Amino acid sequence: MNQLLAAVDLGSNSFRLVIGRVVDEGGTIQIYPVDRLKETVRLAAGLQADKTLDSSTTDFALQVLSRFGERLRSFHPERVRAVATNTFRVARNVSEFLPLAEEALGFPIEVIAGREEARLIFSGVSHSLPPSPAKRLVVDIGGGSTEFIVGRRFEPELMESLYMGCVSFSRAYFPDGIIDAHAMKQAEMAARREIEVIAKQYRKAGWQEAYGSSGTSKALGAILTESGFSESGITRRGMDKLKDKLIKAGTVERAQLAGIKPDRISVLPGGLAIMSAIFDELGLDVMRTADGALRVGVLYDLAGRDASLDKRDDTVRQFMSRYKVDRAQATRVRQTALELFKQLVPMPADEHQELTRVLGWAAELHEIGLSIAHNTYHRHSAYILEHADMPGFSRQDQALLALLALGHQGKLAKLQHLVNHHEQWIAILCLRLAAILYRRREDITAPPVKVSVKGSSIIVKTDAAWMSAHPLTDFTLRAEESEWRKVGFTFELLEL
Repeated sequence: MNQLLAAVDLGSNSFRLVIGRVVDEGGTIQIYPVDRLKETVRLAAGLQADKTLDSSTTDFALQVLSRFGERLRSFHPERVRAVATNTFRVARNVSEFLPLAEEALGFPIEVIAGREEARLIFSGVSHSLPPSPAKRLVVDIGGGSTEFIVGRRFEPELMESLYMGCVSFSRAYFPDGIIDAHAMKQAEMAARREIEVIAKQYRKAGWQEAYGSSGTSKALGAILTESGFSESGITRRGMDKLKDKLIKAGTVERAQLAGIKPDRISVLPGGLAIMSAIFDELGLDVMRTADGALRVGVLYDLAGRDASLDKRDDTVRQFMSRYKVDRAQATRVRQTALELFKQLVPMPADEHQELTRVLGWAAELHEIGLSIAHNTYHRHSAYILEHADMPGFSRQDQALLALLALGHQGKLAKLQHLVNHHEQWIAILCLRLAAILYRRREDITAPPVKVSVKGSSIIVKTDAAWMSAHPLTDFTLRAEESEWRKVGFTFELLEL
């Protein structure tokens, strides 16, 4: 393996693009950065009182994404992964902005959950640090959220994402850039209120090394060392000296700090307040800074998918175990659903590869709702798949999993406003037919159906003798006609 991959990190403060060369060194994957782009967008600052993004911020964001898109124009879609974080999670008009953003970039954008962001951050940091058996605490103060991870080597053991960031706190407590003791105290106390909810659990887990991985952490490390406030890294005493200097100066500009970059000036006060609160609540005295972070974690995750080491496969296996899935039944349904889908979508293999993968996972997990109740279990399955923490899966991935699980039985009309394109209907059809055929939970030598779909016409040809011996299956398949008619399809059942 020796190829280029690209990761796009759409943070609440900055948008970043990193292109890495993937090299397989004796069975170990290493990624070497070959190009980087970064633009300060301050997306979180564009959130208005009603939690919608203002037009000037979104217009600038689209310009940046267009520039990133030009750099990525020659990349195959499977070699690029774009992830969006906290502001995309909370903005109420993200459903309007996201399609425009994807069009500008030229690639799909995954809005990832806070804990998934934390997992990827830990992966990025771990790959950028020397190997160590020590348990590590990693803290990433972003523009709109802060992630806390405790783990060992490449495996996170504890992950949380809190809704506080350097942009949102600077905007809330230092709106005009004015810094005084009262505002700093208020910001610190607000951050401590957020952190105290998780502090006991994290202190109990413990760690031997602490690292800060964000732009805020690197900025603080550079300012403290170059100003002579700290010999190395971020320290409690160094931050106290920095706070005193900022309060006396009144603004970051007047403080004339060594080591600060222009793009960090407006967000430094909020980031400093959050980091001070972290030190107080977690009992830290010193924190080192680390490279890597989210974008590097995304690259390694993408490389793992390409090398058939997809984290999502691990998550599906864990969910099957946790919810005590009937593995034999899941295998039957999965194999038949995928066989039908490949017959019905005879286009280039990679064009719908991701939908094929999701269909397979949905078939394996469609019955997890049985762990709650048998009645309307498909709704329970869909709820779990949409809302649970599923490492490796984006929110879009989980929404599609939930859609397929919800649609594998019951009324189809409830899905009309959820299905985005024709191939999703075909995936739902394949999963429904597979679930119907294996309702008795018995192996079938060869599925007794042949299916064809042309536009909105579905034709299912069945083996007459087999159907005669299985009247319940025959009855259920005939009931599909009215269900598909309600969503604009014709469904014809023919016996051979």
